[in-house]
Amino acid sequence: MIIAPEISLAALIDRYDYFLVDQFGVLRDDVGAYDGAAAALRALKDRGKHVIVLSNSGRSGDYNAERFVRLGFDRELFERFVTSGDVAFDILSASSDIRPGMRAFTISSGGDQNLADRLGLTSVARSDEADLVIISGSEAERIELEVYRRQLAPAAANKAPCICTNPDIHKLAGGKIVPGAGAIARIYNDLGGMVHWIGKPHREIYEFAIARWNSADPARIVCIGDSIEHDIKGATDMALSSVLVRTGIMADASEEELSELSRHFAALPTYIMPGFSNDGS
Repeated sequence: MIIAPEISLAALIDRYDYFLVDQFGVLRDDVGAYDGAAAALRALKDRGKHVIVLSNSGRSGDYNAERFVRLGFDRELFERFVTSGDVAFDILSASSDIRPGMRAFTISSGGDQNLADRLGLTSVARSDEADLVIISGSEAERIELEVYRRQLAPAAANKAPCICTNPDIHKLAGGKIVPGAGAIARIYNDLGGMVHWIGKPHREIYEFAIARWNSADPARIVCIGDSIEHDIKGATDMALSSVLVRTGIMADASEEELSELSRHFAALPTYIMPGFSNDGS
């Protein structure tokens, strides 16, 4: 079963003015930029289109933008780099429940504690000491999920609230698909902990990004991503058009698997592209 018609980049450019483009699995993987991705962004720029890179990254947009440029993407090719980490900071910095000096236990990749630092929280090494748990990344390519379960169990028993700033259930690592931060947050939920999810497919990140455009016509906005559960589901819930790119975590999925995922998440893409490039490959 074909879940959506295929479309070219040229046709997308003719139909839409505002582009919310996913990072991992569309423009790049954990190794580097996909062939043709920078040229595709250049084609949007040359036609006067508005582009925001929208990423379920627990790190800031500024950090991601700098890393993006190091991969060979010109900074002028996108207006903003909006991450779930940015949205989390925006929400939590305005919350009366979050106070400087609160103790935070963070699970991330590469030892990142950026959100805790930006909020003025005190980072702790054990979850039983935490007032708040932050799950912003995963190193499940080298750390078993059961290890994360043992780390989180004391905080869940203490009813410490959890903020997941990267809801991705899967991620790309070393050419393989492994559990993402969202899978770890699900463990916390299973342990009885309360999780506040920030990022795709949830509304806050879309509202935050679209607000940067002031008065964009929703009918002229398209969301481009590689995950039915996150990118396509988020676009569907926001009543926005979407394109599923057959790279990233959906690269090897069959049409039957795509159909089942779309049914399960009630999220049908408007279009499909083999890849985000001028020739669609």
